[in-house]
Amino acid sequence: MSLFVENGASVMVQGMTGHQGMTHTERMLRAGTRIVAGVNPRKAGSSVSFDDGNGSATDIPVFADCAAARAATGASVSVIFVPPRFAKNAMLEAIDAGIELIVVITEGIPVFDTAYCVAKAAERGARIIGPNCPGLMTLPDPDDSDAKGTNLGIIPDGIVGSGPLGLISKSGTLTYQLMGELSDIGFTACIGIGGDPIVGTTLLEALQAFNDDSRTKACVLIGEIGGDAEQQAALWAHEHMSKPIVAYVAGFTAPEGRQMGHAGAIVSGHKGTAQAKKETLEGVGIQVGRTPGETANIMRGVLKTQKLI
Repeated sequence: MSLFVENGASVMVQGMTGHQGMTHTERMLRAGTRIVAGVNPRKAGSSVSFDDGNGSATDIPVFADCAAARAATGASVSVIFVPPRFAKNAMLEAIDAGIELIVVITEGIPVFDTAYCVAKAAERGARIIGPNCPGLMTLPDPDDSDAKGTNLGIIPDGIVGSGPLGLISKSGTLTYQLMGELSDIGFTACIGIGGDPIVGTTLLEALQAFNDDSRTKACVLIGEIGGDAEQQAALWAHEHMSKPIVAYVAGFTAPEGRQMGHAGAIVSGHKGTAQAKKETLEGVGIQVGRTPGETANIMRGVLKTQKLI
């Protein structure tokens, strides 16, 4: 088991036949993800051919629902690319089918719909990542010839290789930037948890998973204005984290009361400001960079000081 997903797990894509689903299914396949099914009730019984990047085609069958896809292929993971109005039903369908990991890329899902589905997933023992997130990418263990990486969502592949870092982010584009800034070091996994007020997997839960992962030696945490997820993660880390963390918080110049990008990125009072988050993080010994580049340089220094590279 890598971060939340088994090595070589079988994956279905809900909304695979739409434009975004088609684009990112092909990209995930080229990254080595084992995609075995698509879901679209209007196109059940058909198949879609994708270029695997090696000069040949991969045909992915389309099923009417998640239960049929799972029964036929054994898929245990779903990636959801459906419009917001269909997202609640798509998540519930995956949960009811016994899917263990559900990665929801869709943006603009009503908060009540997300809250309902997250609660249902918890009841059934399923995990949701997202919504409004770039997804999850795991990098293979270079010491294990049978290990394969998995790319679930829209995180660009090929910009980093395997290494000792874990990355947790509330921002999609900043995920990619920090991956690029630290491409010389490499990662065990990169997870974008999403920027909505309610998400299926929190910063704290992701941090706990990296703390338990033997390959991960240090973590990069990317936060942003709004809520107190960073403060909660920082306080837990102070008591329990055995690995160094370096953080970056976006939004130091954001005006109070105005949403900035993500639905959850809004300052209301002092608690949700970038400065408040920075103070809490630094108060428990977590260094915070003012820019992504500075954050990457701080991490390099921590790794060298603690002889982790």
